Amino acid sequence: MARIYKREKNWYLDYSYKGRRIRKKVGNSKKIAELALKDIELQIARDEYKLTKQDIKVEHLIDRFLEYNSTNNRESTTKRYRSIMNHFKEFLEIKNISSLKASQLNEGIIEQYKSFRKNTYTNPNGYKINSKKEIKKNTRKGARSRTINIEVDGIKYMMNLAVKWNYLRENPIKSVKSLKQDDKKPFRFLSTEEIKMFLEKTPDHLYPVFFTLLHTGMRKGEVENLCWSDLDLERRKIFIRSKEDWNPKTGEREIPINDGLYKVLLELKKKSNNRSPKKRIFELTKYGKSHNFLRRELLKVAKEAEIENFTQLHSLRHTFASHLVMNGVDLPTVKKLLGHADIQTTMIYAHLAPDHLVDSVNKLKY
Repeated sequence: MARIYKREKNWYLDYSYKGRRIRKKVGNSKKIAELALKDIELQIARDEYKLTKQDIKVEHLIDRFLEYNSTNNRESTTKRYRSIMNHFKEFLEIKNISSLKASQLNEGIIEQYKSFRKNTYTNPNGYKINSKKEIKKNTRKGARSRTINIEVDGIKYMMNLAVKWNYLRENPIKSVKSLKQDDKKPFRFLSTEEIKMFLEKTPDHLYPVFFTLLHTGMRKGEVENLCWSDLDLERRKIFIRSKEDWNPKTGEREIPINDGLYKVLLELKKKSNNRSPKKRIFELTKYGKSHNFLRRELLKVAKEAEIENFTQLHSLRHTFASHLVMNGVDLPTVKKLLGHADIQTTMIYAHLAPDHLVDSVNKLKY
């Protein structure tokens, strides 16, 4: 028989479900305990009751979440979630709530986390950055709204998995709203003159890969995992395809090869000693195994070419897309070439085509 009872200052639920006796602490309010018991009895009567496991601490849930990601997601995704959870654990420690249970996590705590990440934080004990040199800094700069939204989405994802794993009946933070992205940093792309300067200063062994990025808009992972079997010089096409150990971010697609890129890739193929189908075209591991190898080389070339404020490899992708739009290519076509999942992502380039938009309107004859 279901009942409530009091022990010291707290009220508890005592009921049975499918032959299992369940006891749960509710709090110091008898009225809330009575309502909670009625709710559970109604769920059982309607066959809507979901038996959950014993409540889990958030820090233990984080460990399981990261283990799940390392098994089910690509390395870059796992690395991103690990970074998010490091920030979240830092917040929990600073607020002295590291022993928080998953069921106790609520929207108010996440709002505090958003504020914590948004504002510059000074740690009297020094803020340790995980790097080779183990650099210590006293101040951590506030994150941009987009970064915070990505982090909150990551925490929500973890809590959704907690529901799936039966630690919770529902996600207590599912209604947390995203921050307005009014501090978004404008993207950087190279002008035609800067492209010439950049390629002139690019070392011979890196020229084909940087030239390919500028003429295809491929992502870093796509160019790194491009194999000879993905290249069709006769039909002048590059195929972005899944591999045994890698999958493209937004599915498979094909990219046409223009005249300039055709010459570069044809020459590269002639010089290559190993053109087996599964062989990576650019063989970047010969020059460096670091995840940031290409970015470090890009920084060197940009410095040599005296190009300011050009620090991200992804800016080569922005350059490709920006020049397409400025030359009158419509946004749906750019979306398809870049492999964007949503046209809203491509819309960041819309402001580069004012004349093209005017020409479109002028086609109206009524």
